[in-house]
Amino acid sequence: MYVARLSHPADFEGWRGFARRFAQALVAPSAIDWRVGDHDTGLFGEDVVEGGEGRALSVPRAFVGLAQQVICHSDPTRFDLLYRLLWRLQEERELLQIASDHDVHRAEALARSVRRDMHKMTAFVRFREVDDGEGGEAFVAWFEPEHHILEKVAPFFVERFTTMRWTILTPRGTLLWDGRELKLGEAATRAQAPTSDAMEEWWRTYYASIFNPARLKPKAMKAEMPVKYWRNLPEAELIAPLIADAARRTQEMIMSAPTSPQKRRPMAASEPATSDFSAIESWEDAAVAARSCRRCDLWCDATQTVFGEGPRSAPVVFVGEQPGDQEDLAGKPFVGPAGKVFDRAMADAGLDRSRAYVTNAVKHFKFQLRGKRRIHEKPNAGEVKACRFWLDLELGFIKPQLVVALGATALKALTGHAGPLAAARGRELALPDGTPLLATVHPSYLLRLPDEEAKESETKRFIADLKHVGSLVPGLRLPRAA
Repeated sequence: MYVARLSHPADFEGWRGFARRFAQALVAPSAIDWRVGDHDTGLFGEDVVEGGEGRALSVPRAFVGLAQQVICHSDPTRFDLLYRLLWRLQEERELLQIASDHDVHRAEALARSVRRDMHKMTAFVRFREVDDGEGGEAFVAWFEPEHHILEKVAPFFVERFTTMRWTILTPRGTLLWDGRELKLGEAATRAQAPTSDAMEEWWRTYYASIFNPARLKPKAMKAEMPVKYWRNLPEAELIAPLIADAARRTQEMIMSAPTSPQKRRPMAASEPATSDFSAIESWEDAAVAARSCRRCDLWCDATQTVFGEGPRSAPVVFVGEQPGDQEDLAGKPFVGPAGKVFDRAMADAGLDRSRAYVTNAVKHFKFQLRGKRRIHEKPNAGEVKACRFWLDLELGFIKPQLVVALGATALKALTGHAGPLAAARGRELALPDGTPLLATVHPSYLLRLPDEEAKESETKRFIADLKHVGSLVPGLRLPRAA
């Protein structure tokens, strides 16, 4: 057994040096004991370096970035995991593209957790002013990161608060900026941090004044700002009473709002009132609430809301643009001509259509009347943005392994990407929460192609995109016939 000692928990350069020497000497992953800190144990044996010919190593650039994030995780097995990936990459060159591989999936999960921890630290650090002993200003904050991220987030705080002198105390170390130089110090305790300052009352007043009870979504708020961070936030003591008083304040806002005549048609007496969106706790709640959605004007002319459909455990969510004429009448997505093209392509790609969840970026049919025909009209940016609320709920409840954007509108709704679809097609992208994302054309695009040769070629390409989906999510594939 060989022992590799790293100087600190996020010592990427140290790990890379050891890993390179071990791999060149053909030392198997199971023969290495990775340790952190100064321990009175044996070092990596020099005879191992001299004992082999030293094979040349190469890894994809993506592996380096992945390793730099994973190394910051608090999981004690992260060093073994990364070395095992390095070892396997020498023979399995496309390993990182296999999302279903156990090691790759685990590494990506650790990296996502680190990125999330970094985001939370940049969002929830609150500085308090203290006396520096010389009559000057200094600021101190306390934070409890889950992982070893201090060095990674330090540049953010230096750039954001360059003119301040500040200290961030954490159980994993201390960041100290004196206005010119950044220093990393020893771990601290909560008792060393100040408990309040003169500005906090001003901050609480500001927070209470911008709180909008009509847009309250407690579950979404807690997902973005978990309760465990509240004890470090001065405004947190206001959250419970503000939530409790939200219903009364919302009613006051409604009663005091000026009235205006309806632009199109009034709501029929039989139509349900707008749902209490803050009470949505499940996919079923969301589907019911969406029936009475009035977040934009598209509901006025559409027959009904067309919510997503498919198993709640679906490994893949396909997102289209909006329901068409037949979907609007049936109340189900992907049942019109484009839906039939999608069904055939899924079968040709060897994928189980019944295992997929399908939905649209916009839930109401937008159209222009030409005689008695309703002709599809592309939704505008405001309508897409308004409907993102429902799409986020669907993705949150389904929690897919992969999301597929069908067309430019769906891609923009999911990522904000406003460029041509061709620039994103074929690339492996990701949503802000780290969920993998692929982009391809909408099946209706194939129907609009006038040239049969072009239609055949583009259909084959679309099927190839779906096969790529199957390679990333094997659980969507149809079982092979015996």
